[in-house]
Amino acid sequence: MTNQCKTPKPGAYRFTVDEQYNGLHLDHYLAAAHEAFSRSLAKRLIDIGGVHLAGRRMRRCSQTVSTGQGVEVFIDRQSLTPMKLDQKQILYQDQDLIVIDKPAGMATQPAPSRYQGTVYSELQNLLQEQKSRGQKPSIGMMQRLDLDTSGVMVFSIHKRAHKKMTEAFRGRDVDKVYWALVAGKPETKEGHFSSQLAKRRSTNLMVSVERGGKQADTLYRTLQSMDQASLVEVKLITGRSHQIRAHFSEAGLPLLGDTAYGGPQTINGVDVPRQMLHSRELSFNHPVTGEKMTFNAPLPNDFSNILKQLDVSLNGLEG
Repeated sequence: MTNQCKTPKPGAYRFTVDEQYNGLHLDHYLAAAHEAFSRSLAKRLIDIGGVHLAGRRMRRCSQTVSTGQGVEVFIDRQSLTPMKLDQKQILYQDQDLIVIDKPAGMATQPAPSRYQGTVYSELQNLLQEQKSRGQKPSIGMMQRLDLDTSGVMVFSIHKRAHKKMTEAFRGRDVDKVYWALVAGKPETKEGHFSSQLAKRRSTNLMVSVERGGKQADTLYRTLQSMDQASLVEVKLITGRSHQIRAHFSEAGLPLLGDTAYGGPQTINGVDVPRQMLHSRELSFNHPVTGEKMTFNAPLPNDFSNILKQLDVSLNGLEG
């Protein structure tokens, strides 16, 4: 087949290996199977973890394919250059826990379209370097942040810590504080959103429902209000998917940059690069020592730049 090297659109591509391609290396096969996949692109997709052979993620270009095998290629809208965690983003680590400052644009956990460049894979790589050869890192994931949400996260990294940290999150013994920039002004300086949230299948967005959802409670207080937007501090009582985004959108206060939930893409003529949501502070008791621990993540540059455009003063707010 002639390869015209067209850029493939995001989505899922599925093939069944014909007899004529039996024994080809996986990257050669993809280049032959679809005009959009050059060998160089195929190699990048395989390396990042977006190619699955016979139902299993395959990250070796040299893997041969066999007649009748299924090949799936998943492509998302992110860069094929995987993001990295650097040492500055490790806020704390001991034998039981690791606390990070997640950058916006980095997925928390692997998806069919990628393994490399996720928080989980980066922690695997980091911890593997620290462990003796042959020891597999043990990572407990109790918390997730959306792709475009930045800020502080904690993971347990020892088996003795997994259960207690999971119980702490489930038992609402973890204090989670976020900062958000929302369009408009809340009617009251402080407020409480309470509803049952459920996913609407047609849009994959969370909406409040009368019954059949999961209880979600969100507390907020307004830190500053401007003409077009407000900076709010949010405390989560529960931790439902998209909880902050859905509650503020339904209140007529969508997050700046959160186009999925009706947020504006520009403010004062300046593009908003993502949803303006930042995990600011996390407090919990250490799962082994019982010590009270509190971690803060500084505001990232993109969030700070929008605050500057809005002439927001952080005097007395940051600490």
